[in-house]
Amino acid sequence: MPSPRSTNANAKAPRFVNTRELALDILMNWEHGEEFAANLVDRDASAHHLEHRDAALLQALVFGTLRHITLLDHWLEELCNNNHLEHRVHWLLRLGLTQILLLDHAPHAAVNETVNLADGKARGLINAILRRTLRERETLLAQLPTLPLDERYSHPDWLVDRWIKQFGPSDTEQLCQWNQKPATTFIRLNQLHPKPVEPGDLKPSTIPGFYFAENPPLTWLHTGQCYAQDPSTSHACRLLDAQPGELILDACAAPGGKTALIAQMMQNQGRIIACDSSSKRLQRMRNNLQRLHATIAEPVLHDWTQTAKPTFGDLQFDRILIDAPCSNTGVMRRRLDVRWRLEPEVFAEMQKLQTDLTNAILPFLKPGGQLVYSTCSLDHDENEIVIQKLLAQHPNLRLEQSHTALPWRDQTDGAYAALLIKS
Repeated sequence: MPSPRSTNANAKAPRFVNTRELALDILMNWEHGEEFAANLVDRDASAHHLEHRDAALLQALVFGTLRHITLLDHWLEELCNNNHLEHRVHWLLRLGLTQILLLDHAPHAAVNETVNLADGKARGLINAILRRTLRERETLLAQLPTLPLDERYSHPDWLVDRWIKQFGPSDTEQLCQWNQKPATTFIRLNQLHPKPVEPGDLKPSTIPGFYFAENPPLTWLHTGQCYAQDPSTSHACRLLDAQPGELILDACAAPGGKTALIAQMMQNQGRIIACDSSSKRLQRMRNNLQRLHATIAEPVLHDWTQTAKPTFGDLQFDRILIDAPCSNTGVMRRRLDVRWRLEPEVFAEMQKLQTDLTNAILPFLKPGGQLVYSTCSLDHDENEIVIQKLLAQHPNLRLEQSHTALPWRDQTDGAYAALLIKS
């Protein structure tokens, strides 16, 4: 039976899109821009109306290559005898090696498709290198256990050294291994929805209310009956322990996942002021909160780094959550760009920003109130050291408790949360 598309004489046949060429373009655009790879993949998959299979291939090619850049370049130095490679050829070879050595793709087809993307005389070079890769595949893969951690797991060497000082060699290797795996999708079932759903066959995580969902029900996501959210985000909300009827400030709230969870814990009774400094992020948060029926949450545009007073004046809050901007080292598995865009000085810069933010927000906490400081960073400089500085600067604060989620131990994103009480 012909498809509905073929029965329409006026319908245009879909233009063929070479998924590997699209992956190459994305990788080269990613290198010279500031956009996240995931956004580039989603945008191009949508713009070219890729079917699910082709979109999945595009993601595997781009993400697989970016996750293993250092390892791929180590292999290429050996395969090319350290010869200089023209820029586009270099990316093509990275893409070819990803398919042959790292993905479960037909190797000979990968060679042919990659060679076809090359221009002129580069075809012969690429063909020779990829066919040598086919012949030496087992030898190349056997090298892995002997390589330094930064090459084996494609992380910047300075970052691996930093982690070894903080966590030790064994835990650092486990963290690097974790970051190389595709991120797990979790959903939180939304109890604020007028028609809450039951988990059914969904596998529960170790955190109540959160479930594994590699293929989350799209209807539930669209209606707000569930929300895609990692369980590690709940630790800050649990420490905050907001109660029905209280006045809460979520100081850095977008995209609103924690805000909605706090509203659920408060049974939608009370008031939450949810701030963000970006009008674009604020609109996204507003849409999320409406969809999730978090009716007590009020999105407010405010930049805590500026001297202007917020529109809510001098309100004194029962509890405040500061989910501070950070290096994102706890979510590298999910945000694979992070490792390549971090610089060593970022941690000191973030620490100053985080301390300044908290100092600007503290006056809005009433005496006896509770403040939770949280990040999705694993770095002591952004977590424990920030808390130490705040306690030294504010004798009326005391640290009640803290929690660190370690990815390789807890099987979630990494996160830190500390509960401070103002006397």
